[in-house]
Amino acid sequence: MRHRVAHRKLGRITPHRIALLRNLTTALFDKERIRTTLPKAKEVRSFAEKLITLARREEDRLHARRLVARDIQNPVVVKKLFDTLGARFATRPGGYTRILRLGPRHGDGAEMAYLELVGYEYKPPKEKSPAKAGDSRKEAKAEEPKPVARKGKSKGKDEEAAAE
Repeated sequence: MRHRVAHRKLGRITPHRIALLRNLTTALFDKERIRTTLPKAKEVRSFAEKLITLARREEDRLHARRLVARDIQNPVVVKKLFDTLGARFATRPGGYTRILRLGPRHGDGAEMAYLELVGYEYKPPKEKSPAKAGDSRKEAKAEEPKPVARKGKSKGKDEEAAAE
């Protein structure tokens, strides 16, 4: 019986599970949105929200930074967490993350989800702008003829030498 057992094992031994949570949380703070399976997203949510709560602390800033640095190994991400994310959630009483369900994955049917920080805005990738009129290099590349693929058997080296 699993009475009062708090967390999911996610099919991993304890050190592997802790490393997984740390890596996913680092990616979440860095990119502010990650795509993962639903059970992993639910586990990472509680792990990440505890770290955000530490980043909001005004007193004992150094101690809180050291506690967070135990789990987040990237100093750039720790700096972002304390400078931008901690300030963003300073007045929010909790609920810093959101889970958006995506449906089953095609390969194995695992339920997929986006885990994102509240306040994240999706920015689609920028489309390539058309070539400028003054750029002669791009025009020259566009005008070059493309090689035509031959159909049928290709000639060997001996046959090519005889044809020339």
